[in-house]
Amino acid sequence: MDTGRRRKDESKMPIKIGEVEALFRYPVKSMGGEPLELADLGWHGLDGDRRLALRRLDDRSGFPWLTASKLPELAEEIGPRHGSAVEMVHVNRGIFDEASVSLITSTTVGEVGRLAAHHPDVRRFRPNILIASSRPVPFEEDAWVGGVLAFGDAEDAPAVYVTNRDERCAMVNFDPDSAHADPEVLKTIVRVRDNKAGVYGAVAGRGRLAVGQSVYFEPAAARRGRP
Repeated sequence: MDTGRRRKDESKMPIKIGEVEALFRYPVKSMGGEPLELADLGWHGLDGDRRLALRRLDDRSGFPWLTASKLPELAEEIGPRHGSAVEMVHVNRGIFDEASVSLITSTTVGEVGRLAAHHPDVRRFRPNILIASSRPVPFEEDAWVGGVLAFGDAEDAPAVYVTNRDERCAMVNFDPDSAHADPEVLKTIVRVRDNKAGVYGAVAGRGRLAVGQSVYFEPAAARRGRP
């Protein structure tokens, strides 16, 4: 192969951008998450993620789920505290707001904490995958939209197609331990990032995720250039 052809092919190769710092799943939508060292990524997100939800029986809207933004003490005496009947619903494919996988870098979490004068806590952002980026650039995730993230060095590594930026809601205001709400967190994201922090993705390839895995990024332009 000549040098020019080799350079052209190398420009299409995925780029290592960091490592998996943490993994989380949330068995019940809007309730607390659990950290994982390993997780199986299926076509509908992480196995066991948001497969259960509390549905408000008197709500006929397109979003009947009871969330912590409506009831911070969601895990305690749910029905009486909400003031009307709720039921637990199980959905095999999960119950997601946008897409089945959410991702953010620890650098972005730290920057939001700094700007909002809060101790940075990734649990406020409720991601499935926290990435330790190789370069400390806040909101780096914006540049991933349209591309693909692959996890691990195997040829058939699990992968996520990055679909859109994550538009934040009042959930980021709640302290994960006390449920105390501070609106400054969401106000900060609205002010400096048009209410976007982190990204959503759809599963492009199934497989095993693990803390410490290398993360590779392939831009949309490189994928379009494939034969």
